[in-house]
Amino acid sequence: MKITVLNGSPKGDLSVTLQYVNFIQKKFPHHELKIFNIASTIKKIEEDDKAFAEIMEEIGSSDGVLWTFPLYYLLVASQYKRFIELIWERNVSDVFKNKYTAVLSTSIHFFDHTAHNYMNAICDDLDMKYLGYFSAAMYDLTSRKGREKWLLFASEFFEGIQNQVPTTKKYAPIVYRAFDYTPGSVEPKVSLKGKKALILSDLKEPDSNLGKMIERFKNIFVEEVKMINLHQIGIKGGCLGCIQCGYNYQCAYGNQDGFVQFYNDHVKTADVLIFAGTIQDRYLSSRWKMFFDRSFFNTHTPSLIGKQVSFILSGPLRQIPNLRQILEAYTEWQLANLVDIVTDEDEDSETLDNQLQHLAEQVIRLAVKNYIKPRTFLSVGGMKIFRDDIWGKLRFPFLADHQFYKKHRLYDFPHRKYKSRIMNAILILLSKIPSMRKEIYRKRMKEEMLRPLQKIVNESMD
Repeated sequence: MKITVLNGSPKGDLSVTLQYVNFIQKKFPHHELKIFNIASTIKKIEEDDKAFAEIMEEIGSSDGVLWTFPLYYLLVASQYKRFIELIWERNVSDVFKNKYTAVLSTSIHFFDHTAHNYMNAICDDLDMKYLGYFSAAMYDLTSRKGREKWLLFASEFFEGIQNQVPTTKKYAPIVYRAFDYTPGSVEPKVSLKGKKALILSDLKEPDSNLGKMIERFKNIFVEEVKMINLHQIGIKGGCLGCIQCGYNYQCAYGNQDGFVQFYNDHVKTADVLIFAGTIQDRYLSSRWKMFFDRSFFNTHTPSLIGKQVSFILSGPLRQIPNLRQILEAYTEWQLANLVDIVTDEDEDSETLDNQLQHLAEQVIRLAVKNYIKPRTFLSVGGMKIFRDDIWGKLRFPFLADHQFYKKHRLYDFPHRKYKSRIMNAILILLSKIPSMRKEIYRKRMKEEMLRPLQKIVNESMD
């Protein structure tokens, strides 16, 4: 059978992910795997109608489609995202209809689930027959167990196509509603109180709901709020995945475009950041994705520490919980504070006015107080993945991260907590004595767990 492989790595043939494809081609020579380097040639695909048509023709004549990609900022790379957008923009979604499909990714498992949720939803939206995903660590292929798992997945994929197995859908189609936002008068005005606010958007149509939401939000403030349109920044292209930035945060693009200077001069210096965009498919636009990807010149080091961040979005966010989690995880991992996400989903102009008014008041109030909400698993778990990998196999080439992690004591491994280690050793020994084990677990455990907290509570009453 013939499988069309859509390679989402900006590195093309030098992709780690593609080596997994090359491996199964060697192991299953009776199947033809036709590979298209989508992300690395996206400009040609976008500009050359013949190049795009060739890919669609191959998909149309294939028995299955394999989407392959490395993870870029909790999703696929912006170049791959742009290709997905083109499918609907050029009305070729029928080419994918009823095609059997599967997804392969490589990563260090930092939010690989959000990328796979996204791709599963895209396949469902294209009415494809989804046979699952394989999320590989970068070098799983070098281990016998890793190879066995990948071969088993591949064989199940091929057999599923051959046997025409039934598949299930996980995601319901998105329902878009027609709502024309009509902003009301602004009252009362809000002062920035010396804080620097920046609105970033991918706005194309000023008369759209997004355009009117942005304008309404800007007009709430007494002072002028700076707004920068991502389409007006000279961004030459998406992240190349070259990791040149790993040594000292210097992007490979250098002075070829203005992104790094824009990010350092405007994004990093703001106290309040408002990200405004329109939902496209199951995410924001590929332009927004390019912004997030290119900000990776900061590598695995948070660059928005202490900032107040909010999103103003046009589109059905409530129907896409995966996107909300991505936005929450992004902000929290950056050690910033996600104040709120305002959308136009309530379909009531007065309600939206009030939400925008409250958002303006809240971001300034929290900025003045330097409030950052407590972290959750989204950033605690994610940072532990980075911590362990930067300490270990990724220390080189990500030397800049390593220096930052050392300086800020992010290598907070348990072995440094010597008091806990000593107490654990003593209690483990005592628990081996039946009478002591009964005393500890049945009588004293609950009280001892509360003791440190009760001490603080009691001291606060003095």
